[in-house]
Amino acid sequence: MFSLIAVTMVRATPPVEAGKAIFTARCAACHNVNKVIVGPALADVDKRHTIEWIVNFVHSSQSVIKGGDKAAVELFNKFNHIQMPDHPDLTADNIKNIVEYIKSESVAAAVEKAPFAKPTQLQTAYKPLSLHDNYGFFIAYLIVVALLVVGLLFAVEVKIFERRMNEKVK
Repeated sequence: MFSLIAVTMVRATPPVEAGKAIFTARCAACHNVNKVIVGPALADVDKRHTIEWIVNFVHSSQSVIKGGDKAAVELFNKFNHIQMPDHPDLTADNIKNIVEYIKSESVAAAVEKAPFAKPTQLQTAYKPLSLHDNYGFFIAYLIVVALLVVGLLFAVEVKIFERRMNEKVK
């Protein structure tokens, strides 16, 4: 009875959430969706390979490599002949859920990069000053300028006074 409930709960979990749980437990030590760790970054893996290829590779990467698959051999060589552990206990549905999770993370990363990927969508990093929105700034600026002018005029008057006093003493 309990196992039936557990199986029902696992089946009721959305594929992305189930995939995230499996990815975190089984894949995250060597893989990241958007950056290379020990193994390749997995973003858009579904666009580079068929789901059947991914399932076969996850079940036994060495079998696929020894079978002469060009993409598998290239990956194996690129990552210094580090063997990916076999995961024969994962079902095809488990692996499809992982791929769904990777797809969702790939989209999230693409959205974060979007403003930089398309310069037409760039937002300015500053907001130009306007009298309407920044009147406090302009008033403070004018006060500072007025204080500087008054200070300079005072310094000039002090200097003139000193010269007059020096002329009287002579």
